[in-house]
Amino acid sequence: MDFEVYCDESRQDLFHTPLPGENYVLIGGVWLKADKRSAYKAAIRALREKHHVGGEFAWNRVSPSRVEFYLDLVRFFCRESPDDLRFRVIVLRSDELNAVHFAESDNELMFYKFYYQLLHHWILDCNEYRIFLDAKTNRLHGRQKTLERCLSSANLLSKVTVQALPSHEVSLIQLADVLIGAVGYKLHGLNTSSSKVSVVAELEKSLNRALGPTPKSYDKLNIFRFKSGGGW
Repeated sequence: MDFEVYCDESRQDLFHTPLPGENYVLIGGVWLKADKRSAYKAAIRALREKHHVGGEFAWNRVSPSRVEFYLDLVRFFCRESPDDLRFRVIVLRSDELNAVHFAESDNELMFYKFYYQLLHHWILDCNEYRIFLDAKTNRLHGRQKTLERCLSSANLLSKVTVQALPSHEVSLIQLADVLIGAVGYKLHGLNTSSSKVSVVAELEKSLNRALGPTPKSYDKLNIFRFKSGGGW
């Protein structure tokens, strides 16, 4: 079976300049059956037309004038079966990110190692996975291909490709950004925007659960809280 994964990140600057306290980096991806892509893009386009939302939509653009669009967007995500559409995010506390320990003092390598952790555990045998990352400039050329090679080597019975795309052109990467933003907003305990608070509340209502770390087996909206010291 063919799957596609659309990925984005939040607060990745904290890989380079960690802050004290509970400041989180989040890396997440929307996973879908490839044959559903056209239908899902059309559904998002219909919501944009309904609410007159043009240009890029992202979590940082949630506002009172657009909030109904974002509420409909999370309802759309939640009503689809997890067999067809799901989301996984890895949550990393910035003061636990030790590049010396994790990646030979290479912060960029550490970033892609955590991308590997996000993706590897949901790749199953005998499938094809096309993974799309938000395009960015890396210090070392070829990071995405290295990620592709590592995922392929660890999953020999599946075909894995990794490609970078500009997020402002890809609605499904923007959907990932919104879901990452909602999870991060809740985990950081923020309440500075009534519009964002209402989107988080609608997401929790639609999922029938509060946003917080989930078991590995939870497949609709999986939140993997990484702990550098191990443990349960």
